[in-house]
Amino acid sequence: MSGRVGFDCDVLVIGGGIVGLSTAYAITRAAPGTRIVVLEKEPGPGRHQTGHNSGVIHSGIYYRPGSLKARYATRGSAEMVKFCAEYGIAHEVTGKLIVATRRDELPRLHALVQRGRENGIPVRELGPAQITEYEPQVRGLAAIQVGTTGVCDFATVAEQLAESAEAAGASVRYDAEVTAVDRRAWGVAVRTASGEVVRARALVNCAGLQCDRVARLAGDDPGMRIVPFRGEYYELARPGLVRGLVYPVPDPAFPFLGVHLTRGIDGHVHVGPNAVPALAREGYSWSAVRPAELAGTLGWPGSWRTARRHWRYGAGELRRSLSKRAFATAVRRLLPAVADTDLRPAAAGVRAQAVLRDGTLADDFLIREAPRTVHVLNAPSPAATASLPIGREVARRALAVLAAG
Repeated sequence: MSGRVGFDCDVLVIGGGIVGLSTAYAITRAAPGTRIVVLEKEPGPGRHQTGHNSGVIHSGIYYRPGSLKARYATRGSAEMVKFCAEYGIAHEVTGKLIVATRRDELPRLHALVQRGRENGIPVRELGPAQITEYEPQVRGLAAIQVGTTGVCDFATVAEQLAESAEAAGASVRYDAEVTAVDRRAWGVAVRTASGEVVRARALVNCAGLQCDRVARLAGDDPGMRIVPFRGEYYELARPGLVRGLVYPVPDPAFPFLGVHLTRGIDGHVHVGPNAVPALAREGYSWSAVRPAELAGTLGWPGSWRTARRHWRYGAGELRRSLSKRAFATAVRRLLPAVADTDLRPAAAGVRAQAVLRDGTLADDFLIREAPRTVHVLNAPSPAATASLPIGREVARRALAVLAAG
């Protein structure tokens, strides 16, 4: 095949979450007229990580200076606020507190101050009395106030990205699960569960929880596996206890932020998440089990190496998953007024965490290239915050594939 003859599109994007849709949106702006098809296996956009998170627009304070997460989150948070304002999507820049409740957390809190300054983020240090000025019910030894953190509804953002991409000529197709990928010298052909075949000059894999599986369908060894971690949330029955966003000092050895309090754009306060291994890629409860997917997780050497390395941390997370009392005890470190009865179960999310063969939990976004293909292999939080710059980078790489012929 040559030129555009025989192709259904120029760029085929697998995955209609916020990153895949941002990529399609970015291509329509960078190269108008490029023919784009997005295939999403669910009946609508953003049905997994995009639609199952706390809605926080992260500042970028946690991430190693110079990393993709640091660069894209700091840039992306400002862009996300602007995007929401432009399209009338509910959002608010609330700021947040990161609170140290034990003396051994103080050095880590100070390190976050330094990291925030290196990443160009406005940070204010607070003592115990100043903490209660921001959050009267919160207690701690010290805290930092991060002014650029906000909240929005990322599912609505994804819907707008899809609408804008389609208005510019892209085709977003739902209920279109990819079952086979045939990559040749001339391009890529993809088959869906319905039997539809789509031929493209370039393939973009933004399949999130399924991204490693899609990479293997394309004939590539991604060098990692997605190990799903379920994040379980509660909702605060007395939302007036919290004004905004309150976080603990995170453990730098683990890519999760700990149980925190988030006042969402709807005024509800979510508490969580914890992080426990899910028994299915889309395992939003303990009863959701897919034996083949679980076997895939258990058969990956990195899973066992991770478990050995972090078993003590994992045991605490598991205890909080199985015991509401233990969960409430963790919350009371920040918010002593919380009673067990204040916590009402809320919808859970599943984080698509890339685990390398040696057991390392991938700490940064992973974007890899293969012939005629761009794979996004690790894009958990803060990928929603960073989705606009991530989309531009993936779009740049996909357009380079087209330019190469």
